[in-house]
Amino acid sequence: MFSLKYLKKKSYLVYGLGLSGRSVVNFFDKNNFKKYFVWDDNNQDLYKKRRVKNLNNSLKKVDYIILSPGVSLNLPNNKKKLIKFKKKIITDLDLVFMTKNFSKSIVVTGTNGKSTVCKMLFHILKKNKINSHLGGNIGKPILDLKIKKRDFLIIEASSYQLSHSKFIKPDYAILLNITNDHLDWHGNMKNYIKSKLKIFELQSKNQYSIINNRFRKNFKKRRFLGKMVIPKMKNHLIKSKKIENLHLSSKFNQENMTYVFELAKLLKINEKSLIHSLNSFKGLPHRFEIFLKKNNFTFINDSKATTFESTKSALQNTENIYWILGGLPKKNDKIKLKSLKKNIIKSYIIGNNINFFKKQLHNKLNYQITKNLKNSIIQIIKDIKKSKNNKSTILLSPSSASFDQYQNFEKRGNEFKRLSRNYARKYL
Repeated sequence: MFSLKYLKKKSYLVYGLGLSGRSVVNFFDKNNFKKYFVWDDNNQDLYKKRRVKNLNNSLKKVDYIILSPGVSLNLPNNKKKLIKFKKKIITDLDLVFMTKNFSKSIVVTGTNGKSTVCKMLFHILKKNKINSHLGGNIGKPILDLKIKKRDFLIIEASSYQLSHSKFIKPDYAILLNITNDHLDWHGNMKNYIKSKLKIFELQSKNQYSIINNRFRKNFKKRRFLGKMVIPKMKNHLIKSKKIENLHLSSKFNQENMTYVFELAKLLKINEKSLIHSLNSFKGLPHRFEIFLKKNNFTFINDSKATTFESTKSALQNTENIYWILGGLPKKNDKIKLKSLKKNIIKSYIIGNNINFFKKQLHNKLNYQITKNLKNSIIQIIKDIKKSKNNKSTILLSPSSASFDQYQNFEKRGNEFKRLSRNYARKYL
């Protein structure tokens, strides 16, 4: 922890003026920091008075470079400019921990499920009258939150943020899972795993590390000091079936809940209150979102599933599936269906990378190239009417990013919901 007085004596370059970069500038202005400058490779208009004229000189002279999460040091242009100044690079998350204006911190990371776990934790703490704030990779940038000394801080930390961070020291660090994702940004799987494990690096003996059992060896090998907690996947609360919430019924979310159970125990939240809180939790949109049921047909929006690993849960938890997939596949991703094939009636390929998905599904599934969501839904309704299945699931779980056709996964999910409601009302 550093005092504001000490930090104000240092000089800073805010590199990247997206949401997090602008929140850093606002933080500096609010706290009367004088020695900071800004740079953005594309946006030339923001904060002109603070903009540096000679980037190389500024990179050399400043004490800290606060890097936007979107800037990868593995890309050639950035490597040339920034790699030799790597020791100076920090993030907006670091500033939060350097100033420590909160009571306790919970940092959650993982490839899949971290947004849902963070929202669950926020909901549980709120229901149990524990003042808390949620930010980072979800909701507001962390420096925009109005936090008080007595409050809990819940941070969803992406691998991008963690990769550059140097001062993160959570009271409770949670690592859910790691699968192939963002390898184009990190360069390889080794770097990706290393960035995720950074949440444990600075923890002390009185802090807690809740980790997936698969990473027990990594944790011990690196001799992290936090108290290691391994969630029990066959938890008695799940077995008891006292949690009656459709949003949390998938195997994937049941696994997510095991991390929540462990943290609730550490925070001394009793089981009755925990169950009540979880039963009132409303799931996040675009994550296995059951948004429409009509005449025994269930429509599920799983647009957030941008890798096959994140799609697997949806395929495991449903039957008689008409599956829409496609978009921009992630580096090294593969579709391995095995026992999941029995749950799928037919698949529909959308997006601009048709050949990739054709190769992945060839001789595995009955598929049709429909190119876009509208064509897919029209074709699915035709196929349903020909079929004798009285109960079916129409699932958008693309196993790929959305940027070939949509601005983001939210836009893709919302378009799927709009079209589904429109055509289901007319033809089912």
